[in-house]
Amino acid sequence: MRPRPLHPLAWWVWALTLGATALRTTNPILLALLIGSTWLVVAARRPQAPWARSFGAFLRFGLAIVVVRIVLQMLFGQRLPGHVLFTLPHGDLPSWAAGVTLGGPVTTEAIVTAFDEGLQLATLLVCIGAANSLASPSRLLRAVPSVLYELGVVVTVALSFAPQTVTTIADVRDARRLRGRPSRGLRGLRGMAVPVLEGALERSLELAASMDSRGYGRRGCVPARRRRAGQAATLVGALAVMVGVFGVLESGAPRVLGIPMLALGAVLLAASLRASSASATRSSYRPDPWRSPEWMTVVSGAAALAALVIAGRLGIDGLHPAYSPLRAPSLPVLPAIGVLCASLPAFLTPVLPAAAT
Repeated sequence: MRPRPLHPLAWWVWALTLGATALRTTNPILLALLIGSTWLVVAARRPQAPWARSFGAFLRFGLAIVVVRIVLQMLFGQRLPGHVLFTLPHGDLPSWAAGVTLGGPVTTEAIVTAFDEGLQLATLLVCIGAANSLASPSRLLRAVPSVLYELGVVVTVALSFAPQTVTTIADVRDARRLRGRPSRGLRGLRGMAVPVLEGALERSLELAASMDSRGYGRRGCVPARRRRAGQAATLVGALAVMVGVFGVLESGAPRVLGIPMLALGAVLLAASLRASSASATRSSYRPDPWRSPEWMTVVSGAAALAALVIAGRLGIDGLHPAYSPLRAPSLPVLPAIGVLCASLPAFLTPVLPAAAT
């Protein structure tokens, strides 16, 4: 395959499907495989750009989430029965705080439960960090349909905030080191917080201002009836997609709320985009192609999600390990194969051009 960057929407669809996959299980082995698959793809296809260095920050943030979740469980979590590791000083809370405890016995089952739940949230964060490291924000903006230019501005500013923050942290740390000021620890963090936040916001707003100065979002004439029909289809389609996502992620939801609602929402959103396309005119210079590598990337992420959904429908054990009595988590074969399919973009997508690597 000829070296070229992959379409940014393909990376985001791949990452979002993996995030939905992480929400379907609390098995630490499957979650670790999911993190490893995303890490492998990022290591193989991440360009050498400032915004591509944010994956490590997302990993560290995910680790902090796991630690905080365990600490909160020990201090305020529900007291689960089991093997007591140690006992914290406890206090009585008023009746309106039912279900919340302050201190008390800390069991192995409670620690394992908190670890699995924190790892699930950390895995979701790692998947989003992989998309931030693989997809260029500027190229992603060019792929947004012209009728969604307001949403494109907001999304671009939001997605560029994390990569720009990582770049600003490195610049501020180097500047403080050259001035002989502390750049690590609590003293360094206290002196870096305001410059880093200000620099990241300033760069994101500069990007939005440059888009406005270039006339991004120019509109054409469209009949009022067609505009209202497009708005109504967008609203109903978005609601149908939300209900469909809930039906897919919730194993106990009726089947009619899953794939059928997702399909209905996708059709309505496509119709609304087509109805509103006449109101937005925008030229595109050298648009990113969508070819077989993009389809293989999307299919690899969808395969992981489909494997977890099918396993949940079939009642395969291992997706949600039991904590009472506490047992070592098992590795279900079908979900494991689906999760490993998520690493296929590291081998099936074209390598980056020499200028990007």
